[in-house]
This record gives sequence, C-alpha cells and structure tokens, in this order.
Amino acid sequence: MKTPYKNIYAVLKTNRFIVLAVVISAALSSFFSVWMAHTINKRALNSAFAVNTDGSVIPLTLVVQQENFKVEALSHLQLFHTYFYNIDASNYEKNLEKALWLGNSSVDNLYRQKKADGVYNRLLQYSLVQKVLSIDSQIEKRDDTYAFRTVTIFEINRGSTIDTYELVSIGNLITVDRNFPNNPHGLLITEYFENSLRKIEPTSLPSGR
Repeated sequence: MKTPYKNIYAVLKTNRFIVLAVVISAALSSFFSVWMAHTINKRALNSAFAVNTDGSVIPLTLVVQQENFKVEALSHLQLFHTYFYNIDASNYEKNLEKALWLGNSSVDNLYRQKKADGVYNRLLQYSLVQKVLSIDSQIEKRDDTYAFRTVTIFEINRGSTIDTYELVSIGNLITVDRNFPNNPHGLLITEYFENSLRKIEPTSLPSGR
C-alpha cells in the first residue's frame, strides 16, 4: 500500500547526515581559526621584538606600551604638581580641585592638613603668589607598582621679597579608568608624601633663570 509519507528511516538517516556534516564543519572551522591565530602570533613574536638590557626578548608592543606609560606618567606628575603648587589667591580653589582628581586620599589628606595649618588663609591674607619654576620627575618600576620621586622648584612672591624653595615629593602611581577632562591619563597618585622642603639661596639657583 502506497503512502504519501517518506520512510521514517530514510528521514532519520538524512537528518543524521546533516547533523554530522554540520558538526564536522564546525570542528574544522574552529581548528583552522586556532591554527591561524597561533601562526599570526608566532610570526609577530618572531618579527617584532626588542632586546632588554639583561638580554631577554621583549615584544615590541610591550615596549611601546611601557614607553607610552612613561610619557603619560611624567605628564600626569607634571599636571598634578602644577595644579597643587602653582597657586595664588585667584586660582587656588580651582587648581586644588583639579589636583585632587589626580591623587587618592593621601593627596586629599595633605590638602586638608595644609588647610588646617592656615596655608591657604595666608595665601589670601597676604596676596601671596606661589609660582612653579620647574618640575623634574623620576619613575621606577617596583614589582607591580610604579614609584616616583619629583623635585619641584617654586617661588613665593610676597611683594617685597621673593623666596625660592625646592620640594622633594615621593609616591606611587596606579592605573585607573580615564576620566576626561578630570583625569585624562588614567593614573592615580597614591601614598603621596612631601619628603623634604628647603629654601634655595639665589646663588644656588639653576643658571638661565
């Protein structure tokens, strides 16, 4: 007796063939993708590398990243020390607010200490102008952190006299999310500490000033 329906076994056999074909195709495609990725990575490592001072091989991409980090770190420190120390009666609130975005609670604690000591009140009372002359930072990688040491030369104009000081500050840098325009470099100063402050006599100032 004829039936309008196909034999159930023939249908199952066809479906099984289709499923197997799809699985095999997917497996071959995955294998090919992994092989291509491995080949490209191997070629990149063989063709783009730099030799470290100790003789070890470093991928150029890592070298570029480290160079970029150093440039941004120095710029971040330059920005922070300018905002924090280049202040007068007209701009200190705005500059200090910008500086606080670039550091963690250690910077905020120092700001509060200076405020409690009357530093900013004297700035207003005597119309002092504190001007940064130069900022020189050194960065050193220690394990997973970056330590810095910054020498800031600034002068305080008291109207009748101008005194010049050298401030040495230290701390660490960590990476955070970029926040435009408040923290464009995506770095944060931690464990900030004013290590030493000394008055510079005019004869010991750098030449050319």
